[in-house]
Amino acid sequence: MVQTTAPQARFQSFAQRTDPKTAVPRLAALRQEMKRQGLDGFIVPRTDQHQNEYVPRSEERLAWLTGFTGSWGVAVALADAAALFVDGRYTAQAREQTDTKAFACEHLIDNPPDHWLAHHLKPGMRLGYDPHLHTLDGVKRYEAVCAKTGATLVAITENPIDAVWADRPAPPLGAIKLHPLEKAGEESQTKRARLIAKLKEQDVDGVLVSDPHNTAWLFNIRGADVSHTPLPLAYTLVPREGRPTLFVDSRKLNNEIRATLADAADLAEPDQLTDALRAMGTAKKKLRFDNATAAAKWIHLFRDAGGHVDHGADPLSLMKAVKNTAEIQGSRNAHLRDGAAATRFLHFMAKEAHKGGLTEIDAAIALEKFRLETGVLMELSFPSISGAGPNAALPHYRVTENSNRRIENGFYLIDSGGQYEDGTTDITRTIAVGAPSAEMKDRFTRVLKGHIAIARAVFPKGTSGAQIDAFARRPLWEAGLDFDHGTGHGIGSYLSVHEGPHRISKLGHTSLEPGMMLSNEPGYYKEGHYGIRLENLILVEQRKIPGAEREIYGFETLTFAPFDRHAIETSLLTPDELHWLNDYHRAVFEKISPLVDHDTKLWLEAVTKPL
Repeated sequence: MVQTTAPQARFQSFAQRTDPKTAVPRLAALRQEMKRQGLDGFIVPRTDQHQNEYVPRSEERLAWLTGFTGSWGVAVALADAAALFVDGRYTAQAREQTDTKAFACEHLIDNPPDHWLAHHLKPGMRLGYDPHLHTLDGVKRYEAVCAKTGATLVAITENPIDAVWADRPAPPLGAIKLHPLEKAGEESQTKRARLIAKLKEQDVDGVLVSDPHNTAWLFNIRGADVSHTPLPLAYTLVPREGRPTLFVDSRKLNNEIRATLADAADLAEPDQLTDALRAMGTAKKKLRFDNATAAAKWIHLFRDAGGHVDHGADPLSLMKAVKNTAEIQGSRNAHLRDGAAATRFLHFMAKEAHKGGLTEIDAAIALEKFRLETGVLMELSFPSISGAGPNAALPHYRVTENSNRRIENGFYLIDSGGQYEDGTTDITRTIAVGAPSAEMKDRFTRVLKGHIAIARAVFPKGTSGAQIDAFARRPLWEAGLDFDHGTGHGIGSYLSVHEGPHRISKLGHTSLEPGMMLSNEPGYYKEGHYGIRLENLILVEQRKIPGAEREIYGFETLTFAPFDRHAIETSLLTPDELHWLNDYHRAVFEKISPLVDHDTKLWLEAVTKPL
């Protein structure tokens, strides 16, 4: 692979942080510690105690052990066998990053850890897990396989990874700051009142807010504990009667923040959560624990103290998903700013890519530079997926100095986003460098047709993302093709680029409501050759249809940047699809041309002309 001579990026690193060669000695050290603790096996998830997608370096236990740096995975280590489980996004990456002689690479969906363990556990074996890092549902699956095989599942008190990770980084202490009301759109006090009303409606005595995104939204604060998402790692205990308690390391608070938060909640250190839950349990309270993010540790502790566990969804997740007027307008503003940066980048690529001198890292840094020139970029919303040729066929590819590839004739894909105080963005464009083949144009156009189908969709109130996911796949299905990821995910407001509970996916069963923001990103990937993904962000909105007998919704497109017309086979587009595309490109020019330089404006005028 080639080395880049581009300047250093500010918000992303391309260094290869792990080495497959470390897997064998680290697995040996883990096994020695397991033996010391009387364990025959140990489960290592890729998560922290909040089930976050992005975790602090101090929580990267899976990467430390195996070398795998993807955002989702699990390892299981036994005395005589070990396996790394990843989903279809990461199969190739896992084989490259770990030592496959030490860890068998298994498919997380087709052969999940509990199925694998059913063939490897023996009667009398003790399988350890850290109860801070697993949800109750996850623990139940491991309990079931242990019961079936005659093994015992053991909740450990000292994580054996931590015991042998000599240079483990310290936990983060990112400073917390207030999120301005003009961007939050609603006072924290009003949000808390709405939450209390939900708790009364659901007949529970309180809720443990284990998702830091929800704590950030509830108190109108943001933090700096993890990369790419302005998260303050913290818990909140909200009783139906009385004041909430925010469990946060006081070193993250300056005097102003401390005073503001003290008006809204009692402040306590994180290690005081144990006593607070035990006290509520002793008082026989009924407490809601979020089934997606609450650690089994807290549920077991509360239940053992005599409390009544209500295991379900944190009401804040759905409240946060429906954006208010200020958040929606902020997102529109952020997308215009970001669309101008993306358009400047696409113009840059149109001038430079065909020369053969650019690499994947060069391109990723160039786009980051255009975003930085807005003057208000806070962070990237995730490390840019910058893939040329066969690397673009890896949906969650992360370029490193080791994998960096020169951009040559073929498809180049870049999936990227920015964090701005008024909104979070996420956009993917696929560019044809040189003349694409007939097959490539066919596949590109089928992905575009799927994208347009979602953008044009109208649907009745109560419709879920699962019910419209197939709209994006039909043009590919008709050619015997498909893609293995969801069509769209929820988006936060200066929070996570991946936000639930809503999504456009076969598993997206939450009803879509006006104010929810999602991505629209169908794709196609020909392994070893090329990949295509086309992504805009969209907003659920109410539609007025004359004579309609039901409440009808549709989507407003938020993202504005041109699609590559050279990759489109116009004969495959229906008149309605062509009309949508021309209207979209007309809007791109109208909205973005005043925000870019003269040369980019001339280029944009040419590439947005009607097809």
